[in-house]
Amino acid sequence: MEYRIATKEDIGLLMTSRLEMLRVVNDMDQDEDFSEELIACSRDYFLNGDQTTVLALENGGVIGCASISYIVIMPTFSHPTGKRAHLMNVYTRKEYQGRGIAFQMVSMLIEEAWSRGVTEISLDSTKAGHRLYEKLGFEDSGECMVLVKK
Repeated sequence: MEYRIATKEDIGLLMTSRLEMLRVVNDMDQDEDFSEELIACSRDYFLNGDQTTVLALENGGVIGCASISYIVIMPTFSHPTGKRAHLMNVYTRKEYQGRGIAFQMVSMLIEEAWSRGVTEISLDSTKAGHRLYEKLGFEDSGECMVLVKK
C-alpha cells in the first residue's frame, strides 16, 4: 500500500476517487450521472485550488482519499497568521475500512497543514468518523470539530 500527496498529474485518479466517494456518501446508483458543472468545478479545484489531497493506493488503484482546503482569514491573537484549513472528503473503500488508512491520510494532511503555517483545522464529521478525529486530537466545538496547533 502506498500513501502520497497527489499532484496535477494525478487528475484522473483524483476525479475517479472523488466521484466514487460522492456516489457512496450520497447513496447514488452507479448509473446516475453527475452534472457537468460539478465535474468541471471539481476538476478545476484539484488543478487550481488551494488544497492538498492524499491518495491511498494499492496496485495502482485508489482505495482511499482525503483532502484539505486552505483558508486565509483576518489574523487574530490566537491565530496570528490567519491561515486555517478545512478537512473534507475523507474516504476509504468499504473493503479496506478499519485498517488505519484514514488515520494515515489525515495525519499526513495535518502535518502538511502545520508546515504551511496553518493554526487551526476544522471538519464536519459523520457519526462514523467522529472517533477517528477524536483520536487525532480534534475536539467538538458544537458546530464542527476543530484541531488547534499548540
